[in-house]
Amino acid sequence: MICAPRGFCAGVVRAIDAVEKALALYGPPVYVRHEIVHNKYVVESLRRKGAVFVDELDEIPPTSAPVIFSAHGVPKAVPEDAGRRNFFAIDATCPLVTKVHREAEVHFRRGRHVVLVGHAGHPEVVGTMGQLPEGAISLVETVADVAAFTAPDDGGLAYVTQTTLSVDDTREIVETLKARFPAIVGPHKEDICYATTNRQEAVKRVAPQVDAMIVVGSPNSSNSQRLREVAERAGCPAARLVLRADDIDWSIFGNIRRLGLTAGASAPEVLVEEIIDAFAERYAVSVETVSTADESVFFPLPRELRGEAAE
Repeated sequence: MICAPRGFCAGVVRAIDAVEKALALYGPPVYVRHEIVHNKYVVESLRRKGAVFVDELDEIPPTSAPVIFSAHGVPKAVPEDAGRRNFFAIDATCPLVTKVHREAEVHFRRGRHVVLVGHAGHPEVVGTMGQLPEGAISLVETVADVAAFTAPDDGGLAYVTQTTLSVDDTREIVETLKARFPAIVGPHKEDICYATTNRQEAVKRVAPQVDAMIVVGSPNSSNSQRLREVAERAGCPAARLVLRADDIDWSIFGNIRRLGLTAGASAPEVLVEEIIDAFAERYAVSVETVSTADESVFFPLPRELRGEAAE
């Protein structure tokens, strides 16, 4: 049973297209700070075309080549550093992550301390926390963190969330925040993105009906890890995160009759097809698609790569 929606979201498509368009317009190298999206197959494919991935800008020599920021967003210090070095910087941050950045800034300007619900160390969380001065934003990862959190004495409180969290976990954390701090201000529209929500809903539908679930995605992909957790909680006996067909542990999946299959928002469909083919070599396979939502979201390329601006 294949989940729909699955795989690439609009923000991932935009980020990958940005690197490919920059390569087409300017030729290699195109520098990319951090993995453009969290998928090794995608990153290696772009590397073969001439993308050069770096962890920090100080790894980039003086250059007129494009320098692209990943879909996860970056702290404000990064574009400032790029400006000082006269880099041709292109920001491929997902617009839904940018929305969270803007919310945090608005709350800060209105005198509120910001609570960020997210996972420590994730690039998106690092980027969001880096929008505000040190001490202006506090990270909570769990209900226990909320219980231990001490709000500053002055001003109000507001919260924002990472876009790729578990919908159910986040709801519990936010409810705990509201119970402790009834006046806390939240986003007008929740921060968890449409793609994360839709993919989790599809998994919830399929997971109780199958013997095992494969989530196609990289271990460092937050939304892919959440899909695996959602499948387990929804009653799937065995849920595994698999990068591609070569990584399938047939001792786990060898005796199943019904398999669920989905893909994280940064995993290309070719890897889903590869896994279906691997099962088809071993079993008589019939494919059923379970769809819970239609997606038609599209984000235009960064301005520097559009039409006349890119000429």
